[in-house]
Amino acid sequence: MSDTQVAALDHTIQQTNLWLKKLEDEHHFQDRHQAYSALRAVLQALRDQLTIEQAVHLSAQFPILVRGIYFEGWHLGTERHDARNVEKFMQHVAEHLPPQFPRDPKATAEAVFDLLWKELDPGLTAKLIDGLPAPFRSLWPAIARR
Repeated sequence: MSDTQVAALDHTIQQTNLWLKKLEDEHHFQDRHQAYSALRAVLQALRDQLTIEQAVHLSAQFPILVRGIYFEGWHLGTERHDARNVEKFMQHVAEHLPPQFPRDPKATAEAVFDLLWKELDPGLTAKLIDGLPAPFRSLWPAIARR
């Protein structure tokens, strides 16, 4: 574990590592790096589907380090990737994954959405899911869909 001697930084590193470990253990990613690549790709693809307000509200629930990963490369003035079907969203996820990533984008997105459902406030997350286009809701765990 890292010791930065700054409690907030040590806490976010610990939380982020726990998220990555859960992806690795519960969704059978090969290692922490693969789990990180999956988390990064799906969060950034999701962020690009959301309105600015939705994106910011969602990010407020993330550990500080994950929030940085989520916003990395985001430009406020750019147009949203308004993919209205799962296939276009999967293409967007794939664009964020490293070349030859060993898992398909749909399984990757489902794993990350399962993690988010378990780690974030269920009420706020359910509101986010309700605001997504209908095809995207099927990527979230069944318990998350209303």
